[in-house]
Amino acid sequence: MPGGNDIGNPAKNRFSKRRHLPSLGSFATFEVAAKHLSFTQAASELNVTQAAISQQIRGLEKALGRQLFLRKHNSMELTSEGRMLLDAVTQGLDRLGEAIFRIGQSSGSQAITIAGTYAGVSNFIKPITDDFRRDNPEVRFTLLASDENDRLQDFEEVDIAVICGNERSEIGHTLIALFPEVVEPVCSPAYLSQHGPFTAPGDLARAALMELHRMHWSSDAIAWYPLTWRDWFRMHAPEISEIPQDFVSNSYGLLVEAAERGQGVILGFRHLVHQAVTQGRLVRIFESPLNAGRTYYLKLNPRTCDSPNVRAFVGYLLDTIDEMPLLRR
Repeated sequence: MPGGNDIGNPAKNRFSKRRHLPSLGSFATFEVAAKHLSFTQAASELNVTQAAISQQIRGLEKALGRQLFLRKHNSMELTSEGRMLLDAVTQGLDRLGEAIFRIGQSSGSQAITIAGTYAGVSNFIKPITDDFRRDNPEVRFTLLASDENDRLQDFEEVDIAVICGNERSEIGHTLIALFPEVVEPVCSPAYLSQHGPFTAPGDLARAALMELHRMHWSSDAIAWYPLTWRDWFRMHAPEISEIPQDFVSNSYGLLVEAAERGQGVILGFRHLVHQAVTQGRLVRIFESPLNAGRTYYLKLNPRTCDSPNVRAFVGYLLDTIDEMPLLRR
């Protein structure tokens, strides 16, 4: 009956209990203080005074009727009630943060976050996003690059990750094969004019060869077998045993820059040097590629892969690749 008790209405009981909760801000302050077990450090992180932290914690303890911290001479620790509350607050704030993020990334959002290696983002993704934005200026991009963190592709905010794997990868709605990993010798037109011609693979033994340092390949985000000049010569000029290295770096971007300045020859990953070759800053020396046996993929976030902006950009990227003769899928 109307006006009766609400025992049979769990939702109403739940909302009624929430009216008596302390402020959300006090819970957030408690989480930071519990993380540091120090009001001083919590105050520093939250950019408030230590007195303000102490006041909020005392207010929270008074509202709950329980002590949350054991204050010792030079340290603090959580009581059993404090540990129980910390677990609940952490879960609650995490869920709240996730909900807020999802609201921001709803179909009305115009932002796309893409992750990859430094070279992949700089030399491959960035030029394509620039072209896409010319016709879609309302779409914003966040580009995250790392050669050290392979977990970047799994971050909640990442909509698209460019990854490399073997042929056993399972293609599907959220994993799209792009192209094989292929390298071939490239240099600047000026270097080729000054030091060429190179008519056979073995001729490159007298060139200034530049190569990626093994540190690049041993990082957590690029933990696969490296492609080196030794591999290329083994396939195309096995008679060459001594392979000079005039410049070595763990940054592929530095190698591309050095090659464009006419300082030598690099193994050009086709997708990373495509723009430089198309614009004439680099030239392919001859048709002698080396296939690594790996494939590049787009890994899509299942939560956002069907959003209009992500679908539009993925379609644009695939069409762009189809227009690149050396990268056609």
